[in-house]
Amino acid sequence: MRLLRFTKKKVALVLGISLIAQSLLLHIQPTYAADEKKPTASPSPAAVTTPAPNAGTTAAPALNEPQVSAKSAIIMEASTGAVLYQMNADEAFPPASMAKMMTEYLAMESIKEGKFKWDSPVTASKNAADVIGSGQLIAANETLSFKDMFNAMSIYSANDASVAFAELLGGTEENFAKMMNDKAKQLGMSANAHFISATGLSRADLKNPPASIEGETKMTARDAAILAYNILKDHKEILEFTKIPSLKLRATDKSPMINWNWMLEGNSTNTNFKKYSYAGLDGLKTGSTDDAGYCFTGTAERNGMRMITVVMGTKTEPERFNETRKLMDYAFNNFEIKPFLNAKQTIDSLKSVNIKKGVQLEVPLVTKTGVTFVARKGAKDTDFQVTTESVDESKLVAPIAKGDTLGKVKVSYNGQEKTVELIADGDVEKGSWIRLLFRSIKNFFSDMFNGIKGGS
Repeated sequence: MRLLRFTKKKVALVLGISLIAQSLLLHIQPTYAADEKKPTASPSPAAVTTPAPNAGTTAAPALNEPQVSAKSAIIMEASTGAVLYQMNADEAFPPASMAKMMTEYLAMESIKEGKFKWDSPVTASKNAADVIGSGQLIAANETLSFKDMFNAMSIYSANDASVAFAELLGGTEENFAKMMNDKAKQLGMSANAHFISATGLSRADLKNPPASIEGETKMTARDAAILAYNILKDHKEILEFTKIPSLKLRATDKSPMINWNWMLEGNSTNTNFKKYSYAGLDGLKTGSTDDAGYCFTGTAERNGMRMITVVMGTKTEPERFNETRKLMDYAFNNFEIKPFLNAKQTIDSLKSVNIKKGVQLEVPLVTKTGVTFVARKGAKDTDFQVTTESVDESKLVAPIAKGDTLGKVKVSYNGQEKTVELIADGDVEKGSWIRLLFRSIKNFFSDMFNGIKGGS
């Protein structure tokens, strides 16, 4: 029988550790109960993050992409900001009345912040009543409710109502235009996004052009989509206004205001517009001037998926709707919301993590929430890339509560990237001092004898 060869140094080391262990058993006094737990931090919020809309969220090109007759165009999915199609989407053009989407955003923000209510009075100044272009329904010094004034702006694209809101919120239209530019930066619109008025009128058409703001109102198609994305995210009540095909501004009016958006689903029975009507379409904003041509930011929802489309610079009024139909059809026919991970799901590459000073040595991990993507119809799971972030296990110390965030996993698909938190799928109590002591001794001798065996 082969004998293990102990060197004098190794024997002395063993004896020394034994004496240390005995001393610890005699002198170490416990300072806490075996089941004592430190306060557990609340789990981190928001397991899934949605990327801000930008050029990097573009789906892979497809052979059946639409051929759009416009200066620029884009398709964006409304819940994620994923860009599904783009054509010249980062060149700035005059947006005409699509600029009013920012006026609408700021007006609804003032409601949300409690500065005004929908029944608050709004008075149109002579300056507002005299503005040229669409509208011209409101008299100087006429007072309407906030809601009625908003109806005029969102349904009839009323310039007079838009200037009335600008003066209400900014004091002057010039100050309001500065608010518009500040909000554009906050919303992540490009440096090309620039506003000089609440209406989108060109400088030459403004009675009082702003002296402190240079240039003209301009946006890219991507900017218009980002603005629409944020309106729908922050103030989805806008659709309760924009979906209305026609409405009387006042009960005593003989004729209603007609929505410039011919594609509204509500126009499906309208003799003049039914050939343009599109199922599920309920917004958002048209625009046209000599400089801008005909523009349209549309939004429609089908089967739980909402799309945003923008066309800028079409040559005729019907064309902006026909080109939008191409974009909407392409989006709904080729893409779907695809669930990829479920809540409480195990990730193969990081099923568990080691825990220090716990009764258990490790804890299993699961996803905190599920995650979905806007994917091409028929996309396979292999088209998605899953990457777990490295975990510094030296910082994972018991006690651990079920639901504590202990790691993260990233999932990527065609430029879209989402992060999901990995949480503990069980509690890990802190081990008693005696448990931890004997575990330490056991680990020491195990490591030492494995070293002796390996060197024999």
